[in-house]
Amino acid sequence: MELMLMDLEYIRRLGIWIVDWMFVDRLDPRYRKGVEHFVRVAINNAENVEEIYCPCVKCGNNVYLDSEELKSHLLCNGIDKSYTRWIWHGEDVLPTLSSNLEDDSDIEGDGFDENFDRVDDLINDLKQSTEDPTQVEMFDRLAGDAIKPLYPGSSLTRLSATLKLYSLKAKNGWSDKSFTSLLQLLSEILPDGNELPKRTYDAKKILCPMGVDYVKIHACPNDCILYRKDYKDLNECPKCEASRYKLPKKNPKKILGSQLKSCGRISDDKIRHPADSTQWKTIDHLFPEFGSEARNLRLGLCTDGMNPFGSLSSQWSTWPVLLTIYNLPPWLCMKRKYLMLSLLISGPKQPGNDIDVYLEPLIDDLKLLWDEGVEVYDAYHGETFNLRAMIFCTINDFSAYGNLSGYTVKGAKACPICEEDTISDRLVHGGKNKKMKPFNGKQELRNPPNILSGREVYEKVKNIENNFGKPYKKPSNGTLYKKKSIFWDLPYWKHLSVRHCIDVMHVEKNVCDSLIGTLLNIPGKSKDGVKAREDMVAQKIRLN
Repeated sequence: MELMLMDLEYIRRLGIWIVDWMFVDRLDPRYRKGVEHFVRVAINNAENVEEIYCPCVKCGNNVYLDSEELKSHLLCNGIDKSYTRWIWHGEDVLPTLSSNLEDDSDIEGDGFDENFDRVDDLINDLKQSTEDPTQVEMFDRLAGDAIKPLYPGSSLTRLSATLKLYSLKAKNGWSDKSFTSLLQLLSEILPDGNELPKRTYDAKKILCPMGVDYVKIHACPNDCILYRKDYKDLNECPKCEASRYKLPKKNPKKILGSQLKSCGRISDDKIRHPADSTQWKTIDHLFPEFGSEARNLRLGLCTDGMNPFGSLSSQWSTWPVLLTIYNLPPWLCMKRKYLMLSLLISGPKQPGNDIDVYLEPLIDDLKLLWDEGVEVYDAYHGETFNLRAMIFCTINDFSAYGNLSGYTVKGAKACPICEEDTISDRLVHGGKNKKMKPFNGKQELRNPPNILSGREVYEKVKNIENNFGKPYKKPSNGTLYKKKSIFWDLPYWKHLSVRHCIDVMHVEKNVCDSLIGTLLNIPGKSKDGVKAREDMVAQKIRLN
C-alpha cells in the first residue's frame, strides 16, 4: 500500500491559492476580511451581480445569490473549505499565469502573488526545484512550448493557447470528448502547420509538468504504520511483522475454473453445482480433450428484455445478452464481476424470434472458441494455455425460452416437454389455456413424459428453413417449432440433454408467490378471484 502526499511548497510555487483565512474561526477578523475580499472578487468576475454562486457549506456552489446574501451566507454558515480554487468566481482551475483576480494586500496569507503571472519565472522555478533528469527534460519541453508560436506570426505560444483553452474547459465544465472536438475544429480553422494540440490527451501532456507533485509512502498491509521517519528503511512492519514488499497470498476462493475440482467441492449424489450434473459428465465423456482441461469454460447464456428508461409505456426495448461462468464455485457464479455482457440488442421493438440475427456474431465467436480456442495467460500458474469454451445451457423466462429455442410457448401445446401430448383446455372466463388432466380435480397417476434428447429434437428442426424479419410471414412447417435455432450451429448442441432452462426467479415469482398469495388471501396477490371461481365451476371442480 502507498500514500501519496502533495508537496505544499510546490503548490505555492505554482501559484495555487492556499487561502489561510478560509480555515480560521469565523469570529477571527481575518475571516471577515477574507469574505469581503472574496465578495469583491466575485462581483468583479460575475456576468450578473444578482446571480453569484454561493460557496457556503450549505449551498456548495449550487445556489445563485446577490452580493449581500452571498456575504451573509459566508459569514453565518462558513465557506466550504474544500473550495480552495475559486473556479466559479473568476479563478482558473490551473495555476493560471494571467489571472484577472484582484489583489488585496491587506489579506494575510492568501498566497496570491502577481509574480506568478510570468511564464518564464514559473518554468525556471520548476526546473531549479528538481534534480531528476527526466523532470528536467520535461521542463525543457515545457519551456520550448512557452516560446514556440502557435503559428507563424501569432502572438500566442503553444503553451499559452493551450492554457487559455483548458481554462475555458474547466470553467464551463466541458467534457474531454467535447474539448477534443473543439481542438480539432480550431486546428482546421487555424493556418496550416499550427502547433495546437489535436486531442485533450495531447493538451494534458503539454500541461503535465505544471501539475502537482506528490510523494509515495509505503504502508503496512495491515495499516499498522507508514514507512517514513524511523521506519523508512525497514523491510517489514515492526508491529505485525508483515512484509513491506511481499504481495498477499491469493485467495483460493477467487480462483477460476482451473481450481474448481480442488477447492473443497463435495462429490456425492447431490447436485450442488452444474459440475455435479450428468450433462457435465457427459461432455467430459464425449469430448475428453475438452473435459481434460479444467480451465476450459462452460458458460451459461441469459437474456431478457428490459426498459432502460424506467417507463413501461416507453416505445423502446433493450435486450442484454449475458454470459456467466459455471467453472466458478457457486458463491462466485453470479457475482457481478464474473458476468460478461456479450451483446446489447437495442431498438424500438423487441427482436422476438428474430433474435438469431443478432446472436450470429456471438455464435461465430463461440464456434471459434470450441474448434480452435485462443491462447490465454494463466496468472495463477504463470503459464499460457489454449482456452476453449462452450455454452452449457441458457437460462431465461418462459417467453425468452421460446425465442431462443424456437418452440411455440403459447397456446394449446405450449409445454416444451409434453409437446404434442399436451392435454389442455381453454378457460372461458380466465381467457387462458390450462393443462386438462393435471388440473381436473383428480389425482394424476400417469408416468412423467419421455424427455426428448438433443438428437431427437434436432431431427425435428433440421429441415426448417428460417426466414427472419418482421415483414415476412413465418410459413407453417408442420411442427411446433417456428424456426431452427441458431444454437444448433454449435457442434456440441445436439449432445446436450438440457439446453434451455427456466430461471428460478420467475418460478418463485409466478408460482410460489401466487400460491402463497392465494393461501394467505393477500390483497392483490391472491388468484382466488371471481373469474377463477367461475372457471372452477365450469370445470366441475367446485359446485359454486
